[in-house]
Formats: sequence, C-alpha cells, structure tokens
Amino acid sequence: MKGLSGGGGDVFKSTTLIKILAFTLLSIAFFYFGKHWSDGSQQQQLIFFNSRQNPTTSQFVSISPNFNKIFDLSSIINDTNSIPPPAVEVVLSPPPPPRPPPASVVENMGIVNENGVMNNEFKIGDFDPEVVENWGVGNETVDDEGSGVHRFRVKKFGLCPASMREYIPCLDNVEAIRKLKSTERGEKFERHCPEKGKGLNCLVPPPRGYRAPIPWPRSRDEVWFSNVPHARLAEDKGGQNWITIDKDKFKFPGGGTQFIHGANQYLDQIEKMLPEIAFGRHVRVALDIGCGVASFGAYLLSRNVLTLSIAPKDVHENQIQFALERGVPAMVAAIATHRLLYPSQAFELIHCSRCRINWTRDDGILLLEVNRLLRAGGYFVWAAQPVYKHEAVLEGQWEEMVNLTTRLCWNLVKKEGYIAIWQKPLNNSCYLSREEGSQPPLCDRHDDPDNVWYVDLKACIARLPEEGYGANITTWPSRLQYPPDRLKSIQVDSFVSRKELFEAESKFWKEIIESYVRAWHWKKFKLRNVMDMRAGYGGFAAALIENQLDCWVLNVVPVSGQNTLPVIFDRGLLGVMHDWCEPFDTYPRTYDLLHANSLFSIEQKRCNMSTIMLEMDRILRPGGRVYIRDSVAVMDELQDIGKAMGWHVTLRDTSEGPHASYKILTCDKHLLRA
Repeated sequence: MKGLSGGGGDVFKSTTLIKILAFTLLSIAFFYFGKHWSDGSQQQQLIFFNSRQNPTTSQFVSISPNFNKIFDLSSIINDTNSIPPPAVEVVLSPPPPPRPPPASVVENMGIVNENGVMNNEFKIGDFDPEVVENWGVGNETVDDEGSGVHRFRVKKFGLCPASMREYIPCLDNVEAIRKLKSTERGEKFERHCPEKGKGLNCLVPPPRGYRAPIPWPRSRDEVWFSNVPHARLAEDKGGQNWITIDKDKFKFPGGGTQFIHGANQYLDQIEKMLPEIAFGRHVRVALDIGCGVASFGAYLLSRNVLTLSIAPKDVHENQIQFALERGVPAMVAAIATHRLLYPSQAFELIHCSRCRINWTRDDGILLLEVNRLLRAGGYFVWAAQPVYKHEAVLEGQWEEMVNLTTRLCWNLVKKEGYIAIWQKPLNNSCYLSREEGSQPPLCDRHDDPDNVWYVDLKACIARLPEEGYGANITTWPSRLQYPPDRLKSIQVDSFVSRKELFEAESKFWKEIIESYVRAWHWKKFKLRNVMDMRAGYGGFAAALIENQLDCWVLNVVPVSGQNTLPVIFDRGLLGVMHDWCEPFDTYPRTYDLLHANSLFSIEQKRCNMSTIMLEMDRILRPGGRVYIRDSVAVMDELQDIGKAMGWHVTLRDTSEGPHASYKILTCDKHLLRA
C-alpha cells in the first residue's frame, strides 16, 4: 500500500509538471503570433469583440487605436489563400453618451428667471454677514493676456462707513464748505464737489432694517420708517399735517404749512381762483420751490401735472428724501448764487408756499431766476404771510414784491386770502416799452438763457424769443408727440431735419419699449422713479407714458452733448442738465430704474467709467434695475465694474442680432448690509 501511494504521487507530480510546461509554451506561441500580426508589414491588428449587451444600445466592437478602420478578417484567420477574399468593413458604434448631471435648483435672485425672461418675483437678498466682512478682499478680474485680449482689472468695491448712508458727495463736502469766503447768500447749499481723486470709491450701505419700498400709489400716503429713519421732521412739522409717525411707518396726511387742511383742497382753491390754470391741460409741468415733503406735487400727479419739487439740504435735510421715497419727482437744489439746472421757459407754473426766500433781495435777482424759468404766459403762485397779514414789516415786504413784479411786467391776476397769483407776459413788448434806464434791465442779446451749468445768477430779465418759441405750445396730452418750435434752436450736425430726427427717435423708443413690455413684462415691474441718463429729445420717457407705465422719468441731458432740455420740457416732461463726470444731487437709494443709451462710449473720453457706475449704484435702490444700451467696445469693462459692485449682470443682443455693434447690459442690484 505504501509503495503504491508513493509511486502514484511521483507519476502525478510528473504529469502536472508537463501540463505547466505545455501551457507556458502555448502562451508564448500565442503572444508572438499576436505580436507578429500587430507589428507586421501589412499593419494588421487584432480585433476584440465585446459580447456584453447594454439594454439601451446595440452590440458594439471596441478596439484601441484602430477605430473605424477597414480590415481583411480572412487573412488574419487563414493565411493559406493566395487571393484574399473581399474586405469586410466593420462599422463601430460610438460608446453611449454619459448621463447628464441632475438639474440644479434655480433660485430667482434677479430680474431674469431660469428661462431668460424678466421676472418681477425676485428677492432683494438675504445677505451673508461673512460676505460683508470679506467684501472687497482679493477679488478681481483676470487678464486674458494669453489670448492677446487685455481686459480691465477691477477689484471688488468695499462698503462705505455707516455714517455715509445718506451721503451726497457735492453737497456734503465739509472741507470745501469750510473754505467758502461767504455763506450769507446760501452758498453752502450749492454744489461743491470733491476734488479729483477724492471722489466716492465705495458702496453706500442702506440703513439698518431697510425694506423694499411700498409701491405707488400707496407710497404717496405712507413709507417705511426704517428706509428714512429720521423723526425730526415729524416732530417739527407734525402739527402742520406734513408728516406723522405711525408704528413702523411715516404717514403723510397731505398738508403743508399754508394748507394744513390738505393739498387737494388747496389745489381746488387755486383752480377756482383762476380757471385758466386748467391743471392737466394748460398747466402740465410745475416747479415747487421749498417743497417740504412734496405733498403739493404728490396730489398734482392725479391731475396729470408733473411737478418737480426742490429744496436745499438744510435744517429739514430729509424733506427731499421723503419726497423721493414717496415716489414724487424731486431734487436737492437751492436757489442761491447759480442758475438752477433747468432751461428757460421750462415751467407753466412755479409755486412757493412759505418757502422762506427773500424774493426782493439783491435787486430781485432770485425772482429774476424764477422769471427765466417761467414759461411765457405762465403763473407764479405765492402763498405767504405778506400776502394776507397786516403787520407793518409784512406790509412793507408786500409793497416791495408788488413793485418788483411790476418792473418785471408781471400781472397780478388774482389775490385771495393767503394766495397771490401773477402771470408773466407772452412777449418782450412790455419790457421794450419801459422808460430808459428801468431796472432790472433786459439781458444782453448774446446771453443764452438755456446755458445753466455753473452759471451765475444774472440781475437782468431774460429775453423771450422774438419768434414766440416756448409760448405757443399745444395742450396736454397732444404736446407729448408734437414737434415743438424750439427744435429749431438746437444745433444739429445732420442733413436730416430736426423734425425728422425728433420723430425718428420717438418711433425708435416706442418700438423698443413695446418689445420690453412684451418680452420682459415691464408692466409687472414696480417701477416708479426712473432716470434716463442720456435723454436726447425725451423719446424714452414718452414711450413709457404711451405704454401706460405708472412712473415718472427724470430726463438728464449731459453737458457733453446738445442741449435738448427746452424740447423735453415743451413735450410736457421733466429734465435737468448734468455732467456725469461729477456726482448727481440726490439722496442714495432713490431710483428704481436707470437707463443709459450710448452714454459710456461718449463719456469714457472725459471721465472714468467706474466713477459713473459707482454713482449709479449710490442712487439706485436695492432691487433696482439698470439698462445700458451701448457699443460692444465698452461692454467688457462695464460687466467687470458691475460685478465688482455686486450687481447681477447679463449681456444681451439687440433686435439686430448677435453681430450688431451694440449690446444691452441688464443689471440688478442686491441688498448689501453693513
């Protein structure tokens, strides 16, 4: 038994060894066989067939470097035939495409939704405190130098200190005001802009607890306390029905110092005194000087009258801020030593109710400025104590006023109670018939009454155009689209008539706004305060009115272009002259929409584009929108600046298509908290 088992084990061991050797030799033979056909002169390679089935794809053949080549399979399998059979073409199916990643959840944080459509349902923004702490740290755009494109480098702008929440650069320049030689004529309330290099270089933060403004028309009567957190005006003027505090809101009963029973009753009284005023037809554009919280202008809006309310940033420093928060047209402005930034014959009615202005000082130079601004045949309404009180000092002031207005050829058409109304003449005939040497004199024939940018007040009577321009405008609303006579006074370098340019611009913006309303649903937006930063003839504003968008537009005419302000006012719109290389005279967070057409491609020759963009951010409300229509050449830089300010920016094609020389940059501003 022992010998059998030992012998069997040796035989088994010998057989196993032979099998291993045979397997090894066979493997080597196949290896060299395969290598021969892979490296042979005919460049034939092995083909590997994949028999695994995929339920969603057909069976496929996979090879490594020989994708989609033609092979003679018979010569590989049997090389004995001298004449190879026809070649067989193997068509290789591509591998299945990778599965797409799961769709991300889209959160609507801006004006454009996931389908690229303008959307009114967006968040102003819950802000991460950590983002605020790190805001402005180490973020900048990258230059594409490798591609030969040198892009603008912009670091993220930091937040301004909380003390600058209501900062108006040209009116809060303490250093410049301190250096003034005199302030007795109100010089400290005029523009004193920071020197070059000392301008705004940060983002003005909102007050703590800032909320999305109450929409119009509710905002006429109430605004959030947290958006304008200043109680002094309510404490000083609460008894005169200007403004009251009710829990978390300011309420506006509609009263004023001279009309404590409400603006509506006051307006009825004026129109009853002089029916020719005809609010909303003859009187379309008005100016309220020393406006308080602008209830006079707020209630005229329902009568189709656009009233620009102005007041200085004085002891009642937030009155204009309240007006703009209410959704009423307003600007910070003082009538002191320089012309106001509006053209001659701009307003059909100018109103002053207890505006604390001495109209007869310095030979009536302030009333002469009112005369320049007042349209031929227009009305000056004065509600003040000298009109009705019988005190010696006040009676003396009344006599001085009557004497001055008589020398200005104004006609006192009505005096009733505490209101006096004068009318300006329609032409120069009264001025020319005065005795020689009468004061104040007529201005020199070469004086341009529409030249207003940093121009001193002049102690002379602005001449009316001999042709009657400005006096013969049509009534509202037909005047909106009627080419006014003052078109002829504008210098235009064109072979096309001014009337044709006017009509072409109106048609262009009408079509553009109609497309915005149709495609981007502008009527769903809560637009109220709108600024057109380069207004031309006012076609953009006119198109908004024709599309029945319930908003008002301040049409800005840059000093670098043609002065089209007379035409804008003749159309029944509001406007102002401005240099965009300097800050604008308004409070932060006052506009819902800023529109800029071809502004940057022109102004980049004069000033830094980031200067303009930072000013836009200052005056734009959180949740506000910006539409920039400009040359492709400036869009990269504008996008970088917008991102550096924390805006959500989107570059869009115009209706002319992707290869047009113009693009549209849409932006929306999120809420940043300090």
